[in-house]
Amino acid sequence: MDQTLRSLRFRKEREESWRRLETLLDRAERHAPKSLTDDEMLAIPQLYRSALSSLSVARATSLDQALIDYLEALSARAYFFVYGARATLLERLQSFFARDWPHAVKQLWRETIVSALLLFAGTLMAFLLVSADPDWYASFVSAEMASGRDPNATTEFLRSTIYDDGDADGLGVFATSLFTHNAQIALFAFALGFAFCAPTALLLVYNGCSLGAMFAVFASRGLGVEFAGWIFIHGVTELLAVILAGAAGLRIGWSIAFPGGLTRIAAAERAGRQGATVMMGVVVMLFIAGLLEGFARQLIVSDVIRFGVAAATAVGWSMYFYRGDRSGIAR
Repeated sequence: MDQTLRSLRFRKEREESWRRLETLLDRAERHAPKSLTDDEMLAIPQLYRSALSSLSVARATSLDQALIDYLEALSARAYFFVYGARATLLERLQSFFARDWPHAVKQLWRETIVSALLLFAGTLMAFLLVSADPDWYASFVSAEMASGRDPNATTEFLRSTIYDDGDADGLGVFATSLFTHNAQIALFAFALGFAFCAPTALLLVYNGCSLGAMFAVFASRGLGVEFAGWIFIHGVTELLAVILAGAAGLRIGWSIAFPGGLTRIAAAERAGRQGATVMMGVVVMLFIAGLLEGFARQLIVSDVIRFGVAAATAVGWSMYFYRGDRSGIAR
């Protein structure tokens, strides 16, 4: 009986502030914080501290569990309002695309250069090997990805895959296979970066080898320029996504190998957060590349327009990531 009376007296003395806090939180959650006045916004932290004090007393004096549960829930709501992010989804997306993603990419500019060089090295190596000996082609391009586009194909067939809509089914299979291949390379290049950069570097070289081998086949039939236009209308975006994913993986591996003044776990955690921001953007780039691959490349058959689209995307991404001052590059 004494316990019940004590609980009722405790509730009666303090319940008014709890109810006020609950009312303000309800309004903020239903109608956004801007629905509160300045005085009400200033009152919430004070009411939150009062609720915490009440919760502490309730626990210490073993008041009824229902009251403790109520105060715990109320305090948790107030905590997230006072200390949590109150930005809307639209505001968070705007912040990500306007600042977070390009800033994270800027900070990886050294790794981005290394990643691009590894990709180019694989492309050049495979191009030279397949040009000298076509038997190397099968080592770099699977039969599924090739879809008949191999050293044994006729020039007419290779040309038809670049321009002829009559081969749309085969073109779709090849395009889907190539996109899936690059998307997998991008994800694995980032995920395997923790192994001191080695798997990431190998994947970048291997991805370049696939491109170089195919280019060698088309170039041997006098279709090198045409193939380049066909691939780069979407490849600028897709390959840049792979390069950025590789750069994020290289940053993680380098941070683990050379953590500086941090522990390896702390260094990996910091690099991982930065890399995760880049990878969220990489997913967007792969989606855009998929649209270009599925529509623009199929509908545009002019080499000039294809190269124009490729150049426009290259300039667009460069300006987006590296425009303005380079203060975000400093480590």
